[in-house]
Amino acid sequence: MKVLIVGSGGREHAIAWKTAQSSKVDKIYCAPGNAGIEEYAECVNIGAMEFEKLAAFAKEKEIDLTVIGMDDPLVGGIVDVFEAEGLRVFGPRKNAAVLEGSKAFSKDLMKKYKIPTAAYENFDNAEEALAYLETAKFPIVLKADGLALGKGVLICNTLDEARDGVRTIMTDKKFGTAGNRMVIEEFMTGREVSVLSYVDGKTIKTMTSAQDHKRAGDGDTGLNTGGMGTFSPSPFYTEEVDEFCRKYIYQATVDAMAAEGREFKGIIFFGLMLTEDGPRVLEYNARFGDPEAQVVLPRMKNDIIEVFEACIDGTLDQVDLQFEDNAAVCVVLASEGYPVKYEKGFAIKGLENFKDREGYYVFHAGTKKAEEGIVTNGGRVLGVTAKGKDLKDARANAYEAIRLVEFDNKYYRSDIGKAIDEAE
Repeated sequence: MKVLIVGSGGREHAIAWKTAQSSKVDKIYCAPGNAGIEEYAECVNIGAMEFEKLAAFAKEKEIDLTVIGMDDPLVGGIVDVFEAEGLRVFGPRKNAAVLEGSKAFSKDLMKKYKIPTAAYENFDNAEEALAYLETAKFPIVLKADGLALGKGVLICNTLDEARDGVRTIMTDKKFGTAGNRMVIEEFMTGREVSVLSYVDGKTIKTMTSAQDHKRAGDGDTGLNTGGMGTFSPSPFYTEEVDEFCRKYIYQATVDAMAAEGREFKGIIFFGLMLTEDGPRVLEYNARFGDPEAQVVLPRMKNDIIEVFEACIDGTLDQVDLQFEDNAAVCVVLASEGYPVKYEKGFAIKGLENFKDREGYYVFHAGTKKAEEGIVTNGGRVLGVTAKGKDLKDARANAYEAIRLVEFDNKYYRSDIGKAIDEAE
């Protein structure tokens, strides 16, 4: 098979790495890709939002399967464009990707089908949102309705903070058109857990659990980012929690989308909060998480192409999804100043240290090739992942592994997986 992967981040590198292991695949392309993905794929200079060019490329190269890694093209309808051209593609159509594309839609869906989530109200008018805040309990959560690179969520402890937040999202449009509408919801307390799943429209198969670290600084301080690290599995995701989620959240979401005429095929990422009153849905994503993919895919035993095809063909019920009985931790190496302002173009040294090192991986996010070799080209530069017999072992291995690679202005959190200690 010839496979095309659309995207350019650490998630797409992890997908390309896993795809390269498939006995079904002879050739991989990635558009636009990055310097690390080039190890497994031929990178093509076509942007992820250039749907017509991507479809034309897929036809020209006789691509057998296209895998959409990113949220923007999915929400924009790339799957519909490919299907209209008779091309085989993995990911939800536009009317299903709205599950991630609109927080107001997803909240209304959960309310209608009684899927556990936080109490909320939707607003498309800043003045109405400000008036609502006068009667609200604090802390409270403000969410831009649309896609905002994982950064469009504000937790406000006071009325003044919340007023500023409404203006930031809806008046100043800090997150662009994503802030044309917004959701105001109750603040939930508990442990956050991420559960990714494969879906074929009717059957859902969940992957192993993970936990992300969104804030830029140690101790969950600083601004929200795309993710500073993650670990898998989560010790807080117990059999009891899993049983509840399977009964009231996972299948219920797939069935709700089908009932709405929005058949979902692809990945549903469930962002969960484990509250005192049971698990609640924080958010949905319509693709692999980043950096969750970097700890989940190295633990997956299955041929990823077989799973993708089962999702497309509606035969996921025949797949026995299996994961290794171990753990993985990913520490993101970022550019100092991320997610606000940072410099690019610094040479990266030591990448060769990961060659043939069993259980250690370096996934590229913001990198590119230059005359002096591979250089930094983004806020999140690399995701260093290590496996271990358990979470403590994996965390120790990951922090040891980040010493193998260096670049100027390297920044990382020193407490990824600290919650592992609290689980004991």
